Amino acid sequence: MDLNGKSILITGGTGSFGKKFVEIILKRYPAIKRLVIYSRDEQKQYHMAEEYPLSKYPQIRFFIGDVRDYERLVRAFKGIDYVIHAAAIKHVPIAEYNPSECVKTNIMGAENVINAALNTQVKKVVALSTDKAAAPINLYGATKLASDKLFIAANNIKGDQDINFCVVRYGNVLGSNGSVVPFFLKKRKDGFLPITDPNMTRFNITLDEGVEMVLHALENTWGGEIYVPKIPSYKITDVAEAIAPGCEHRVTGIRPGEKIHEEMITTSDSFYTYDLGKYYVIIPSVPSWKLAEFIEKFNAVKVPQGFSYNSGENVVWNSVEDLRDMIKIHVDSTFNHLVYESNTIR
Repeated sequence: MDLNGKSILITGGTGSFGKKFVEIILKRYPAIKRLVIYSRDEQKQYHMAEEYPLSKYPQIRFFIGDVRDYERLVRAFKGIDYVIHAAAIKHVPIAEYNPSECVKTNIMGAENVINAALNTQVKKVVALSTDKAAAPINLYGATKLASDKLFIAANNIKGDQDINFCVVRYGNVLGSNGSVVPFFLKKRKDGFLPITDPNMTRFNITLDEGVEMVLHALENTWGGEIYVPKIPSYKITDVAEAIAPGCEHRVTGIRPGEKIHEEMITTSDSFYTYDLGKYYVIIPSVPSWKLAEFIEKFNAVKVPQGFSYNSGENVVWNSVEDLRDMIKIHVDSTFNHLVYESNTIR
């Protein structure tokens, strides 16, 4: 898919994903017409604008706004071809303590994005989801599940308008803001690492892989799909060992709303799930297109009834060395020196 000459807007564009998305898009599509960074944090926009000065990147626009503000979204979406919706309240404990704020951003904000896109001739919308939306036990996951449902159902109300909505769902992003890797990197100087539960596992994806998945969905969506990547799992204890070999682990207990293992596809989803090779896709229960044509186009293979995709039962795992190498490449280029330094921590 050639994005040169196109206009793209990303909500939550100053977050970890947004910054990586902008970096990759500018490298790959230097003739992109317009790239709009939409977010509510002026300080983050200020710092990001220093990285991408207008004199060098005339195609970039920084747009202060909140997804809770429908009128502001309409103004921002005018002339936009594609929208990537990455804005969310995502920290589980914060969402548990501030439930109404989480609902306003993650659910009502999603509804605003949908309606603004429908009313401004946007062509495609890709919404970012999370593994916590599958069989959710916390408010964040529940709001993202509701958001997913809204984006899928949006394809039913578009009429003859030329627009598609889809969702990408993936696991923990290595090194993203608030994730375990930067937390452990910060905490190891204390001489111990707090471990919620030694049995805990998570899916693992890099920011680069997340961006590639969004671009895949943008190019291939027919409307209403939930794309799920085939990615490895890791054990939380292996992350700790990768970051601080031999460092003491102190078990603190899981936080409210946390799972020991995460799911991205539940057994109930298996009735609508297809294997596309690199990705799984959960199709809508009532697609607006012909399933037989979709299967032929993408060589889609139906998964067995009762299939589930769980981080604890995954067949592919990151080893301690895998994790150490990934952290060095994707998170901290000085990591090797710091790892061996941490051997002296007791």
